[in-house]
Amino acid sequence: MAKNVPSSLLLAAMVLALSAATTNGHNITAILDSFPEYSIYNSYMTQTKVADEVNSRETVTCLVLPNAAMSALAARHSLAAIKNALRILVLLDYYDPQKLHDIPQGTTLTTTLYQTTGNAPGNQGFVNITDVRGGRVAFGPASPGSKLASDYTKSVRQMPYNISVLEISSPIVFPGLLDAPSAADTNLTALLEKAGCRTFASLIASSGMLKNFQASMDKGLTLFAPNDEAFKADGVPDLNSLSSADLVTLLQYHALSSYNPKDTLKSANHPISTMATGSAGKFDLTVSAQGDDVTLHTGVDSSRVANTILDDTPVCILTVDSVLLPVELFGLPPAPAPAPSSLTPSPSPSDLAPAPSLNSSEAPSPIPLSPPAPPTSTPEGSPRGASDKADEKNSSGAAKLRSIAMLTAVAAAALWAAVI
Repeated sequence: MAKNVPSSLLLAAMVLALSAATTNGHNITAILDSFPEYSIYNSYMTQTKVADEVNSRETVTCLVLPNAAMSALAARHSLAAIKNALRILVLLDYYDPQKLHDIPQGTTLTTTLYQTTGNAPGNQGFVNITDVRGGRVAFGPASPGSKLASDYTKSVRQMPYNISVLEISSPIVFPGLLDAPSAADTNLTALLEKAGCRTFASLIASSGMLKNFQASMDKGLTLFAPNDEAFKADGVPDLNSLSSADLVTLLQYHALSSYNPKDTLKSANHPISTMATGSAGKFDLTVSAQGDDVTLHTGVDSSRVANTILDDTPVCILTVDSVLLPVELFGLPPAPAPAPSSLTPSPSPSDLAPAPSLNSSEAPSPIPLSPPAPPTSTPEGSPRGASDKADEKNSSGAAKLRSIAMLTAVAAAALWAAVI
């Protein structure tokens, strides 16, 4: 027999369930930690930061390679090339075994994480999934005529419809995918000038920091490059007044000695050390993220991460809207002005009535007082009585509303569970 449940309570229960569902994220490296046969794949997902890109997505399918296949890929290619190979194995849709075997018309093209980089020529950022005879599911590049050389092997883990992890037999590769240039070949100043960061490029060249940054590129480097307009903004100090040492420290403050692309910064929940850290203080940054927006905080000012100039493991160059000013060099911003005092002037001491003398000999004899009037209740219409009652009523009402809201949520969840 069907149960009659108020629709409003069912709606509340559904909202609660959806809210809870959206808070359940996934962590691809944590999932794969339980499977030693994918330890090499998992290690490169961490090194290239592709894991951070996966974890920032709501719906993905990861095609994982067993250790033997991953070792063969990694032995012949640079870290930047391996990152491309891993990105094309991340499908931006949910595929579990049932969906793989029930593809309409038996074949489909699906987009990948590599497509989002903007580096994929034509439709090369897509993957072809085809159901072959005998229950075989094959994968290959999207370009016509490409071989379907990789087979679905088995299911590893599913969190419907959040993340699915599937094992495949070999990498999905097309010509040019693994031809990523070495980080050592990157011309920093040319990239910065082309991106509208000529002032920053000139400063790192004239100060000698360019050589330091280039020396760090093989191990890991992240640059926060202010655009030219940032140096003209109000509040930016005259850099010509800085000593050479302070200018170098300021430029070091705009760099990290590690590879931290934008998706990695989104998940940073602790202060980040810069290249200036340890020179004469903390010189760290804190990060806040809202959606796809990332903001860096120095303690003096804040700056939004605007664009990615280069994301080529292990080097990342990001533009920022403001010059990053460390507290250690420029001090804390001035405290806000205190709130204005009341406009009603205080009476001067001369305006106050004189205090009564304590000399009893000079005091006049007391005048007989009439008996006090009997106490009366505060009239309902008096301002004070009405205000007190309103406060009590509002406080009581708010408490009742909170209780009702809590009870409604609990009851709705219980009723929803009973219905299903």
